[in-house]
Amino acid sequence: MAQRRNFLSLWLLLLFDVSGSAVKFSIFSPGIAEFTAKPPEAQEGAMRLSGSERPWEGRVEVYHNDRWGTVCDDGWDMAEAQVVCRQLNFPGAKSVVVGKNYRQASGPIWLDDVKCDGTEMSLFACRTENWGVTDCTHKEDVGVICEPPNTNVTVWNFTHNLDHSISLSDDLGALLDSGRGCDFLIVFESAAGNKGDNDTLETTICTHKAILSQFRVFNMPAGITINVSLACQPYVTSFVRYLYTRKMDVTVSSAQCLHQLASEFKLKRLMGDIGRLFTQILPDDSSFQTQLSLLQYATQTEDIILWENCMQYLAWNFQKLTQSPAWLNLSWEVLGALLSRSDLVVPDEYFVLKTVESLIQEKGNRSTSEAQVKLLNSVRFPMIPAEELYELEVNSSLYDIHKNVYQEMMLKALQFNVLLFNKLAAHPKFSQDDHYQPRIYTAEPWGVVINATNSAGKPRESDQNSHRTGSPYFDMYGNLMDRYHKPAQYEETLSERFSTRRHGSMLFKDDTVDWVAKVFKTQSECSDQLTTCESFPAAMLVHQGFTHRENIIYRNQLLVICQDKYVCQVQEFKNSMAYIAVNGTKVPTYPCPSEKYIYHFVVRPEYI
Repeated sequence: MAQRRNFLSLWLLLLFDVSGSAVKFSIFSPGIAEFTAKPPEAQEGAMRLSGSERPWEGRVEVYHNDRWGTVCDDGWDMAEAQVVCRQLNFPGAKSVVVGKNYRQASGPIWLDDVKCDGTEMSLFACRTENWGVTDCTHKEDVGVICEPPNTNVTVWNFTHNLDHSISLSDDLGALLDSGRGCDFLIVFESAAGNKGDNDTLETTICTHKAILSQFRVFNMPAGITINVSLACQPYVTSFVRYLYTRKMDVTVSSAQCLHQLASEFKLKRLMGDIGRLFTQILPDDSSFQTQLSLLQYATQTEDIILWENCMQYLAWNFQKLTQSPAWLNLSWEVLGALLSRSDLVVPDEYFVLKTVESLIQEKGNRSTSEAQVKLLNSVRFPMIPAEELYELEVNSSLYDIHKNVYQEMMLKALQFNVLLFNKLAAHPKFSQDDHYQPRIYTAEPWGVVINATNSAGKPRESDQNSHRTGSPYFDMYGNLMDRYHKPAQYEETLSERFSTRRHGSMLFKDDTVDWVAKVFKTQSECSDQLTTCESFPAAMLVHQGFTHRENIIYRNQLLVICQDKYVCQVQEFKNSMAYIAVNGTKVPTYPCPSEKYIYHFVVRPEYI
């Protein structure tokens, strides 16, 4: 009878979906149909909610130009949510969802900066930018939760979603620990001892084939033997327990072993979550050997998240990479992938060209002519400062070897510098050519540095001297204020002024824009500048006397440098503000142990 009860328990467990982190099932009243929201046929301007099992909740998507696309969350509140829910025939809106991943979206971002009064009958009656005009990524896709249909009439017209994943995980974990009814052996085997020693270390775990049958690797009659490294033996039990419970504690020391096991069993979700933990160790190696080793490992295991984390770190710290022992061993494939990125942090594009030329010369006969040409074509010649561009024929070490490549790219660059935007935009390849898009250029005049590690909450000497000599004080809008009305707290605000061209093109050689960069550490500092801050530290970058140009947009960036060693964050300015993620609040991209930051403000004008 006991064996029958154990078999019945296993059979009931298989009725639940244990492939994800939650168990969901439906209870229906007899004769009552389940509510489903059938989406209308896709027509221009259609709208839907995606990525959720509940039809009244999900990511907001609109249909335009024969494609579904998302909406950026900038400025969203209940007014916009009410309009969406009304348009989809739901009774009303319950909340706006920001930052939730309703599965990854892959289409365009159609709308940004949507502003509704809340009374509109459709989202397209609200004020917004033109189709596809946005500075957002899919991490900022907005979602809404609407009131379920007929909530004031009856509660029997829709599915009840019950989530018992926590108790189920505990029950399955207890079943594994007890060993009752187990019928499938997993043996983790490792070579032990010195060379010539045939001894092995084994960990045997008795499991339940019915539970593990969802994993193809376990489709064996009675058991399986898996070879793992000796260093990974301590973590195999935790891994098998995760297969039952979907819960596991991961540390930096256990991360790679658990990641390898997840890769072996094709557990993509677990691979992705563990892959994010590798960001903890990426900044620790100034030689860049660890970063390149993890990048190679990510390629082998096809872990896209880990690969992107490694590539992003290399891109943000590209200048230090070029000075490291790993530079000369960098593969052409990795260098080509780095040069294709717009988040490459470099002094300017001329630095990129000289770096590529130097590496080609260093490798000499170890590189083919085709590989050299491919790398040179990755340099964004139109972004090279015109002063260097005009003398490139004389100063380039490879010009005579690859004359055709240089002449073709220099012609493109010269056209960019002397032709009006409407002439460039008429060319069909202009909007799709990355050569016309800037990277993150830190050299003057496009960047300015504020070193917060020297302030310790005290006025900088330059500020004190400025105050004593009666230098003018400007508010955040650039208005001149009497120095006697200058707030007392102002000395604590870190601030710099600088000027840039309106755009990098030579057409704007004499057309400049003045900028004010500030770092705020307290709410009182923000209040003194007539603004509010969502969190601290916060940075502000505003222009003075700015005249709008229709075809130029600024996607300004803030580089956060940890202990003057590595770029740990890159934040985009939105509405002139950027916020720094610190331990304990938002999760930093790459952690900084002391939070002693240097802030590098970067102005990035683009043609649109």
